[in-house]
Amino acid sequence: MLLWFRNDLRLTDNPALNFAIENGVTDAIFFISPKQWQAHNLAPIKKDFIYRHALLLKHQLVELGIQLQLIEAASFDDQIDFLKANEHKQIIVNQELELNEQRRDAALKDAGVELITFESDVVVPKGLILNQSGQMFRVFTPFKRAWLSWLRQHGFNIETHPTIQSLVFEEKDLLAKIESDNFKAGAEKWPMSFQVEQTLIPMFMETKLSKYQEQRDVPSIKGTSGLSPYLAIGAISPKYLLTILLSRHPDILSEQPASAFSWLNELVWREFYRHLLFHFPNLIKGTVFNEKYENIPWQTDQKYLQAWQQGKTGYPIVDAAMRQLNQTGWMHNRLRMIVASFLTKHLLVDWRAGETYFTEKLIDLDFAANNGGWQWSAGTGCDAQPYFRIFNPITQSEKFDPQGNFIRKYLPELADIPDKYIHFPHEYIRATGLKCYWPAIVEHKAAREKALAFYKQHL
Repeated sequence: MLLWFRNDLRLTDNPALNFAIENGVTDAIFFISPKQWQAHNLAPIKKDFIYRHALLLKHQLVELGIQLQLIEAASFDDQIDFLKANEHKQIIVNQELELNEQRRDAALKDAGVELITFESDVVVPKGLILNQSGQMFRVFTPFKRAWLSWLRQHGFNIETHPTIQSLVFEEKDLLAKIESDNFKAGAEKWPMSFQVEQTLIPMFMETKLSKYQEQRDVPSIKGTSGLSPYLAIGAISPKYLLTILLSRHPDILSEQPASAFSWLNELVWREFYRHLLFHFPNLIKGTVFNEKYENIPWQTDQKYLQAWQQGKTGYPIVDAAMRQLNQTGWMHNRLRMIVASFLTKHLLVDWRAGETYFTEKLIDLDFAANNGGWQWSAGTGCDAQPYFRIFNPITQSEKFDPQGNFIRKYLPELADIPDKYIHFPHEYIRATGLKCYWPAIVEHKAAREKALAFYKQHL
């Protein structure tokens, strides 16, 4: 048997790895697939992040007597060819959710390769949270209630092997090795998963979780957990996080305490979108969830899209957010909603263009969450409120960045603009004769009215 790591680059809560250990498997592989990554528009920073954690895993597995080979196979077809020619006809894997990955696995099975599969990317197995009609929920809140109820009734198991818990790593030597052998694409600013488990998660739980509800939407504060990149590549599992949360807050599945539950709520959103993709796999093809929006004639003028991508819309909170994305490969969640709403509602640009741009930039790119978030913002997805939710970027800025601290960090051009004008500085700039900022590409009120009429017309 052969152990094949994919989107599960971790030791703790890895059912495929545990099965391999129990059955004496000593050979493992991970594919470096640049052509496939390029076809999926994967961000360079995420490629780097994946590679770093593959190297980490390679060194960790030595302690368990497992030899992990990092093999370059440019595409999924090359992966199939390699595995078909391999002497191991039984391959142990954790399932992957996305459509191309599902098709690759089906092709292997058709070729006579036996895949021993496990599920490791969600807390509640996909397909079990259904409404009274036996269908997937189409709105988040009832899904959340059913998800919590299922867990209260059934609980869950976390796959932790005793040998794994006792491992000790020479961190300095290991990190030096990783630093000397990577894509050099910026992921070195993100700590490795074992550092996150040992230090950052306990620190978050002890010092930030009680303030999470009030600080999570403020982009100038590091009030979020910062765990999304690790979840996205499977370096940390959602079950692991829920286990830690339950150890501190045994009533969390009853939504208490409120601030801690607001963090769990974000994990439930992740589960919602992954369950949604399981039931509706064609979402990965760029199809809309709400079919009545299938033929919307989106704006095709590239100047709007390019201004948004470059952070030159003339709305400071939007432009600062896009600069954060372009410079760091990450964006605060509140800002993702603001910029997505602006692109789709103010500029009437196809949500797919925004989804693709995020894919090309984000270190924490997770297809299910990215697609779900973009369709939520565009009004084409699973939502109780359709097209008429339109974020006002000025009032959002005033509410969540009141002194403009975040704006000034990423738009130093506006450093000297008074707080009163920082959220939309054009009147002040005209009055003072400054030339420090570009004009707004649309006027908010007019853009909002146009969007409402546009959506209503094409229902």
